[in-house]
Amino acid sequence: MKSIIKSVKGTRDFYPQEMALRTWMYNKMRTVAESFGYQEYEAPLLETIELYAAKSGEELVKEQSFVFPDRSGDLIALRPELTPSLARIVAQRQNQLHYPLRWWSFGPFWRYERPQKGRTREFFQWNIDLMGVASPEADAELIAILATFFMQVGLQPKDIRILVNNRRLMDQQFDNLGIPDSQKAGVLRLIDRRDRMDKDQWNDYAQELGLSEAQIADLNLLLQNDRLWEGSEELVRLFAALEALQVSEYVQYAPHIIRGLDYYTGTVFEAWDVDGEFRAIVGGGRYDDLVSDVGGSPLPGVGFAMGDVVLALVLKKFGCIPPDLGQIPAPVLVTIFSDDTLLASYKLASELRNEQINVLIYPEVSKLGKQFKYANRVGVIATLVLGPDELAQDAVVIKNMVDGTQSVVPRGSAAAHLQKLLESHSSS
Repeated sequence: MKSIIKSVKGTRDFYPQEMALRTWMYNKMRTVAESFGYQEYEAPLLETIELYAAKSGEELVKEQSFVFPDRSGDLIALRPELTPSLARIVAQRQNQLHYPLRWWSFGPFWRYERPQKGRTREFFQWNIDLMGVASPEADAELIAILATFFMQVGLQPKDIRILVNNRRLMDQQFDNLGIPDSQKAGVLRLIDRRDRMDKDQWNDYAQELGLSEAQIADLNLLLQNDRLWEGSEELVRLFAALEALQVSEYVQYAPHIIRGLDYYTGTVFEAWDVDGEFRAIVGGGRYDDLVSDVGGSPLPGVGFAMGDVVLALVLKKFGCIPPDLGQIPAPVLVTIFSDDTLLASYKLASELRNEQINVLIYPEVSKLGKQFKYANRVGVIATLVLGPDELAQDAVVIKNMVDGTQSVVPRGSAAAHLQKLLESHSSS
């Protein structure tokens, strides 16, 4: 038996049902982004590895990126994230753009990771950023966008929490613990991996970084202090703005949220399902140095990214995926009675489309029973038969595929009859 060529490991096939979910999520993202005044943009799927080496972090560049030499020998990467590309394209036209920028995008990304539940090597991701403003209120706007999206797709505060921290606040705490600047990047990675290690592994890693037992003990206490935010003016203003934006029920302070990427400079946040069943649904934060790191002038920014893989699992877990997704978009099928009526049926289908009705037409002459069976299988609501008798009477038979009833109506009234039938079906 001939074997079927397999897809590339870590990629997905989007059959109509899966594609419908992806499109539904995209449309929700668009609606929410535009409600806050954000414009859609896109960047290349290929970038030089130099762009990510500038600031994304060693693990992303050396372990997780798909990198290959082009024919000139330059190292090219399939983009693993979008923020560096955003910084680059803003830097290229920095003096021509109007600030603050509010941009969003949704597209494919690639990371060389071990495929598992909630993680693939190819994925789609929503990215949304506000650039040109350095205030905590700007940070709050991005978090409010995220919370609004959760509302729009039916995820409630009892299902989802947006956990917030601040890199500058943590940097101050590291100073209080006597952690030198040379160790801070390592300690940030240590905190970021806290949920992925058991206690002994985490303590061993902390010791490898050069922390003393006293510092490790103090760091553990620090990561349990859920009122630490009260000592940060930025976070106090952030939570006040979130209250004004009426999304504070989705948000809470979490001292262990730190984000692994190196370019974050202030507020950072992640969204998790309340049970912690999946990896972080969203990650984001403030990055005030990234544009200058890729060659532009200093420009503050804040944004987040949300992948479609974990989001889809969370939506399914909480029953938020509409049950009718993936249904065929044409609720009406025009049948072909015979070779003699084929062109007349094609003309009828065109007339109905001109009346803004989505119409399928059976692509060949076949027994009507077979055509009706096909209509049932694809979820068609009404079928139309145009035989010799109907042509002679300038009429058409409309069969309701839901209840099996049928009626003969004047051809000129077919569109109105169908629209009434479809409206009745959608309201039931």
